[in-house]
Amino acid sequence: MNEQKSTREGFGDGLLDIAEKIPEVVVVDADLRHSVQTLKFAEKYPRRAWNVGIAEANLIGISAGLARGGKIPFAASFAVFATGLTYNQIRQSVCYSENNVKIVGSHAGILTGEDGATHQALEDLNLMRGLPGMRIYCPADYFEARAMIPLIAREKTACYLRLGRQKIPTVYDSKFRAKLGRADVLRNGKDGIIFAIGTEVPFATEAAAILKTRGKNVGVVNVSTLKPLDTRTILPLLKKFKKVFTAEDHSIIGGLGSAIAELIAESGVNSKLMRIGMRDEFGESGKTDDLLRKYKLDGAGIAKQIFGKL
Repeated sequence: MNEQKSTREGFGDGLLDIAEKIPEVVVVDADLRHSVQTLKFAEKYPRRAWNVGIAEANLIGISAGLARGGKIPFAASFAVFATGLTYNQIRQSVCYSENNVKIVGSHAGILTGEDGATHQALEDLNLMRGLPGMRIYCPADYFEARAMIPLIAREKTACYLRLGRQKIPTVYDSKFRAKLGRADVLRNGKDGIIFAIGTEVPFATEAAAILKTRGKNVGVVNVSTLKPLDTRTILPLLKKFKKVFTAEDHSIIGGLGSAIAELIAESGVNSKLMRIGMRDEFGESGKTDDLLRKYKLDGAGIAKQIFGKL
C-alpha cells in the first residue's frame, strides 16, 4: 500500500517551499487556516497572511487588490465556498479584470465525507471551466500538489487549484517533478484507457490493477491540468483506443468527462466514452470509504463499471 496523504497537505507544504524564493506570495483565507493548510505559512510569515473571516466575497476582492499591487495571492477556502459563494467576484474582479489570483478550493467532492452534501463541491470544475483565462489544476496526490505550487505561483494568470480533504494513496514520490499543462500516462493498456483527475487517480490505478486480474489490460492517464486540456497527449490516445473512460470525484457534467467528450466530438475520433463520476445528484453525509463505495468511485466500483463495457 502506498503512503497515504492528502492533497491539501501538499498545498500547505508547497507554500512553505516557495515562501523565501518568491516573497511576493501571500495567503488569504476565510477563517479556515487549519482546514485548508495555510496555518503553517501564516504562523511563520504573519505579515504575509490575512484571515478575512467568514466573508468569502471579501476573500476574492481583497486577493484581487493584492494582485493589483504586485502580490501573488493564494485565496483559500472550501471548494464549495471558494467557487460558489464567490462566483461573481471571481468573474468580475479576477478573470474580467485579469488579476493574478490563485484560488484554492479544498474539501472538494464526496471525499469530503461527513461534512455532507452542502459542503461537497461537485460542480466547481464546471463553474471555473467557463471563465475566460482561468487555468484549472487538480493534483493526483500529495507529491503532485506540493510540486505544483512553485509552478502555479510563477504563472501570470488566474488559476483554480482543486484539493481533497482525506488522505489517499500516493501515486508519485518525493522525486516527482510536476509539469503544468501536461497529462501523465501512468499505465499503458490495450483494451481501453481511463482518464482520471485529482483524487480519483489512485482509485483508477487500483481499478486497472483489479481489471488486470480479470484479463483486461486498461491504461490510466492522470489529467491534472483540466484547462487548458493537454490535447497533444490525449488526442493520440483517443485515436488509439475505442473504449475510453473518465473518472472524477465531480459531476459528470462540466468536468473532465465533459472536456473529453468535447474533444472527441470536435476531433471526430471514433471512441466510445463512458463517464464515471457523480450523476445529476448531490452527495450525502457519511464516511468517505462508504460514500466512495456507494457511488462506485473506489477502485472496485470503477473496475465493475468498466468491466461491463469492455
